[in-house]
Amino acid sequence: MLVLSNVSKHYGDTQALAPTDLQVPAGETLVLIGPSGCGKSTLLRLIAGLIQTDSGALRLEGTVLTPANILHARQRMGYVIQEGGLFPHLTVRDNVTVMARYLHRDTGWIDSRLKELAELVRLPHELMPRFPDELSGGQRQRVSLMRALMLDPELLLLDEPLGALDPMIRYELQQELKSIFGQLSKTVVMVTHDIAEAAFFGQTLVLMRDGRIVQTGPFTELAQKPAEPFVEQFITAQREPMEQLAAVLR
Repeated sequence: MLVLSNVSKHYGDTQALAPTDLQVPAGETLVLIGPSGCGKSTLLRLIAGLIQTDSGALRLEGTVLTPANILHARQRMGYVIQEGGLFPHLTVRDNVTVMARYLHRDTGWIDSRLKELAELVRLPHELMPRFPDELSGGQRQRVSLMRALMLDPELLLLDEPLGALDPMIRYELQQELKSIFGQLSKTVVMVTHDIAEAAFFGQTLVLMRDGRIVQTGPFTELAQKPAEPFVEQFITAQREPMEQLAAVLR
C-alpha cells in the first residue's frame, strides 16, 4: 500500500528524519510513537505531501509521489490533526464537505455521504449548522474524522488525533475509532506519544528516536524483546506512573 525508501528530511543542519525505510500493508493500522521531536510527525507530514523529502521516494500503491501528482494523491488520503484543524468560519456541514464541493461532486452524493458519515461517527444531525467553537472537543474530532473520510480515501493519516481531549472523552473516542477502522478496513498511519494508545490501535508499532526508527513490531515484541535499552526505558517510563497510582489505590 505505502512504501518509503531511504526517505530523509533536514531543516538546515538539523536532521529531522534520517534515511528511513518503512512499509505499511493495505488494511493495517501502523502507529508511529516516540518522544517529542523524534520525527514521527515529520514522517507523517512527508507521507501527506505537506513537506518534501530531501532524499528517497514514497510510493502509494506503486506510484511514486512527486510534486506533480501529490495534489491528486491527497484525494486518496484523509488527514486528521490534533484538535481537529477545522475552519472556524465554516459550519460543520461546510467543513466536512469542503473538498467534495471544491471537486464539484454531485449534491445528492454529498448529502448521502454526509448522512452516512454522521451515522458512522455518531454525530447528531442537528449539529450540522453549528460552527466549530459551538462544539465540544470530542464533537470537533468527530467532525474532523468525517471530513477526512468524505472522499472515501484509501489511506487515513492521524496526527495525535485524541491528544487534546480529556481522559473520559479520549477513552470513548478510542473505542469508537477502533470500531470504525475495523468497519472500513482502511490503511491507517497514526502518530501518538502514548504507548497504551499505540498498543490499543496498532497492529504494528514504529518506535522512533532522534529522527530514526529504533524498533518496529507488535507491542508484545517491543515489550518482551526490546531492540535496545531505549525501547525498554520508553515503555517503562509510561508504565511506572500507572503502577504507582494503582499501588496507592490498593
